[in-house]
Amino acid sequence: MASTQPKTISEAIGEDHKSLDLYADNIRSSQTLNDKTKWRNQLTWVLARHAISEELTMYPAMEKHLGEEGLQLTNTDREQHQAVKEDLYKLQSLSPSSSSFFPLLDRLMTDLHEHIKHESEEDMPRLEEKLSREESQALAQSFERTKMITPTRSHPSAPNRPYFENFAAMLAAPIDRFKDLLSAWPEKGELPEKHRSVL
Repeated sequence: MASTQPKTISEAIGEDHKSLDLYADNIRSSQTLNDKTKWRNQLTWVLARHAISEELTMYPAMEKHLGEEGLQLTNTDREQHQAVKEDLYKLQSLSPSSSSFFPLLDRLMTDLHEHIKHESEEDMPRLEEKLSREESQALAQSFERTKMITPTRSHPSAPNRPYFENFAAMLAAPIDRFKDLLSAWPEKGELPEKHRSVL
């Protein structure tokens, strides 16, 4: 049996992006308030961890390998992330029964798709061009490992640059994980394999 090659950073991030659409669709299609709430929690959990992990791993790599261009690209990315984090912060504690929930979810997903388009058309091709496959795979592994220790909820007022963000994340993550223990979640069988083992 052939072994599968480790994912590149583009593949790892792209996989998360696809799951975010799935979870938003599940919120919309769920029939009960409890199910909508579970999928809202799952969307929050994946998106919060994803955004911080990008900021701590991929963005510094872009700045290192792309120089001034990387700095400009990551400044745009951080601005886009901030809009997403602010919407997610409101959404993560808003009941799906609220009349403002679905318009907010739609705005969040619109902003997120704009950011995803920027990453897939601008950031990833430029970064991957500068990295060997092995470097890209190592960066993807770092991205995945970082998600294991980041906060699981949005904290839009926290710093979004390495070192300051690392410190803020270390403070927020244990509190978020305690809150996670008290929250409703989709059943493991309803989740993509990637997200089953870490809840």
